[in-house]
Amino acid sequence: MTSPSSFYTAQRIIRFAYRDAGLIQEGGEPNSEQYADGLMRLNDIANIAQVDGLKLWTILDQPITLLAGHPTYTLSPTGDVVMAKPLKVIQGYCIDPNGIRRPIVPMSWEEWTRLSQVNQQGQINSYFVDKQRTALSVSFWLVPDSVMALSTAHLIIQQQMGQMVSLTDQTAFPIEWSMFLRWALADDISTGQPVEIVGNCQSKHMMYKEKLENWDIEDVSVMFTPDQRSSYYNRFPG
Repeated sequence: MTSPSSFYTAQRIIRFAYRDAGLIQEGGEPNSEQYADGLMRLNDIANIAQVDGLKLWTILDQPITLLAGHPTYTLSPTGDVVMAKPLKVIQGYCIDPNGIRRPIVPMSWEEWTRLSQVNQQGQINSYFVDKQRTALSVSFWLVPDSVMALSTAHLIIQQQMGQMVSLTDQTAFPIEWSMFLRWALADDISTGQPVEIVGNCQSKHMMYKEKLENWDIEDVSVMFTPDQRSSYYNRFPG
């Protein structure tokens, strides 16, 4: 039996979106210009939906090989860690040679710039993320020393989705995204259509978006804990 996701090609989503928006008749097929425009719009919709956090099934545990005296590691197609630039870092931890895990905490720009000695070496307790257009750089503090370099840092990241470049490309999204993508595209292309069609496309778009927002990626209850960064503040020089 084939996987259900094999049916969800860009072409299928665009075809149904144009029908939903009333731009082609039932059983009709978009022309080449409509397909080209729909493909670009579909990628735009997918990209902005990731900004909304729909949905963080794209999470990856990315190990970082530490080097003594080396504070900053770039995640990019040409960086220290070769990969597509991640959207963001969610959390981090370290694993020592004995397999013992220890959490490390994120630092804001303010916390990072207030450090008077960013080159001090020792055991990592924090990390700072610098987001740039083509790369994401992560700086650890303290800078790993020769002992710390025996451990491995791990970053929990949200990955970017691959772009659809042809109509036969299968979407990289799971099947629960299909109706959202279809109606979000229909809403985007329905401008100028009768108010009933525009309203229907918009309401279906919002309905399926809400369903995705309510679909939690966690299968267990979420437990909130106090922010542990306060325990490190008195260790920051300056």
